[in-house]
Amino acid sequence: MRKFTTVGLGELLWDIFPQGRQLGGAPANFAYMTSLLGDEGIVASRVGSDELGEEAKHRLQGLGLGTSSIQLDPTYRTGVVQVEVDVKGQPAFQIAEPVAWDAFEWTPPWRALATRADAVCFGSLAQRCTQSRQTIYSFLKTIRPETTRVFDVNLRQSFYSAQILADSAKQADIIKLNHEELPTVVQLLGFPFHDEESAAQWLLHTFHIKLVCITRGARGSLLVSEYAKHEHPGIRVHVADTVGSGDAFTAALVYHYLRRDSLASMNEAANQMGAWIASQTGATPAPDEAHLELIRIASE
Repeated sequence: MRKFTTVGLGELLWDIFPQGRQLGGAPANFAYMTSLLGDEGIVASRVGSDELGEEAKHRLQGLGLGTSSIQLDPTYRTGVVQVEVDVKGQPAFQIAEPVAWDAFEWTPPWRALATRADAVCFGSLAQRCTQSRQTIYSFLKTIRPETTRVFDVNLRQSFYSAQILADSAKQADIIKLNHEELPTVVQLLGFPFHDEESAAQWLLHTFHIKLVCITRGARGSLLVSEYAKHEHPGIRVHVADTVGSGDAFTAALVYHYLRRDSLASMNEAANQMGAWIASQTGATPAPDEAHLELIRIASE
């Protein structure tokens, strides 16, 4: 079976929990989950020339991920986020700024990576500063026409705007967002929110997107394409914390999308992956090979 190259493009940071710190950021979580499923997951980000930056690269290597696409910033520090988790396992974030991932540079190594990627997942958070936003768009303009572009909306604090959301949606083949973000996104973009399916159809046709994915937490998810839709009721687990579960969902979704599987297969695999991560502490747990194999072969 072909091995695809999938890039998580955006913020790399340390989540600072009351009990300690864990490496995070949606792109790193996504790339790690991609690699667990058997594809080549690559993190494209930037850290500071500091102890946390060195530790981040060491941690990525420990997870089996390469660091050749991690830029080193001589001025800004490595990104950190203060995380508090409530009794239901839901996190609240306080994101530091400015940090190294606000200063992406468009370099020859990133250009080479863009030309060989089979899928690129990018979000809204890493676009909060102009320099990184422009670099992300340079990356997206350089990829091959057949490369899958995934916009994983990530509304954090005030780090988003209608312009960023619209420009990102125009670049995307797949847009993924949660049920709480959906009304905010479509209303910012000029569409009155009535229900999830009509909002998804509007996004599809307005931005020429191939697939809209709406996650609903414990209640599963809705996938909508031009010709079909599929709802999944979710998988019940004991939640340790939900940090990274959305990124795991995206990784399994993209894994099956690249293999041209059905909406039902994508939805089943993605919900299994997201539920597994929600049942673990942190976003990058050790592999559970039996569980991963079920996700790889998920079908209707």
